[in-house]
Amino acid sequence: MRSTARRSAALAGATGLVALGALAVPTAASADTSDDASLSVLHGVPDTPVDVWVDDKLTLDDFQPGDLAGPLELAAGSYSVVITAPDATDTSKPVIGPVDLPLEAGGSYTAVAHLDAGGKPTATLFTNSIEPTAAGQGRLTVRHVAAAPAVDVLAGGKAVVSGLENPDEQVLDLPAGTVSASVAAAGTTDPVLGPTDVTVADGVNTIVYAWGSLDGGNLALATQTVEGRHSAPSGVAAGLSGAAAGPSAGSTAATVATAAAVGVLGVGLIVAGLLAARGRRTPQAVPVRHDEDRRG
Repeated sequence: MRSTARRSAALAGATGLVALGALAVPTAASADTSDDASLSVLHGVPDTPVDVWVDDKLTLDDFQPGDLAGPLELAAGSYSVVITAPDATDTSKPVIGPVDLPLEAGGSYTAVAHLDAGGKPTATLFTNSIEPTAAGQGRLTVRHVAAAPAVDVLAGGKAVVSGLENPDEQVLDLPAGTVSASVAAAGTTDPVLGPTDVTVADGVNTIVYAWGSLDGGNLALATQTVEGRHSAPSGVAAGLSGAAAGPSAGSTAATVATAAAVGVLGVGLIVAGLLAARGRRTPQAVPVRHDEDRRG
């Protein structure tokens, strides 16, 4: 069990959440093989649509909770965004921001707009693990980004991750296959989410997010997959369900495991807006806390 690095930007008192990008076509190579960085964004704040501006240009209009955007392949650097209420005419009254997202060459990132444990809006930039797995194994990353106390993640009725707190994550390498997973309050086995079947594919990092609000009654799961670097195969191991799982069809894929469909917007507009933000102004930075992830 391992945890990956994260950067958490505490945005106290905000009523909207950071969300960038639109669904982009996956590239043919993993982010770590190029000078670019790969960025996806999950909007995980219930009932809070937002407008997203890049360099004072409206880039995403009425971005909805539960939508997952990306991945976008971007040149390494710091990207700045401003979040406003829907239908704002400019950035003079930001709800959040400017917010800087520092991306390093070869890195894979997911920026998550979500609620903290107490229900206040915040944003966390996660670094996605793309390190190779052993042949026949996949990677499962679990991230707690919901307004809820610490949770246990159960597989087959037993805790495989214990005491996971918002906004922490845990990473496990598992035999490829299907995991029946559920989320329960820490120390209990009565699910508050799930069970749901999660596919762990050979050489792929499957990321599961618990988001929403326990008190609000709108907890939900979202999933994202990021393909890493494979080790040379020496056979395919049977998965937890007893069946072998094949490799991912694309280098990076992202899906939201909720009933709402992800809105598809113009990728060209998003990329142009993001590139325009670089090198043209130095916005007022939101303080970023650099922490090590907690281990469950």
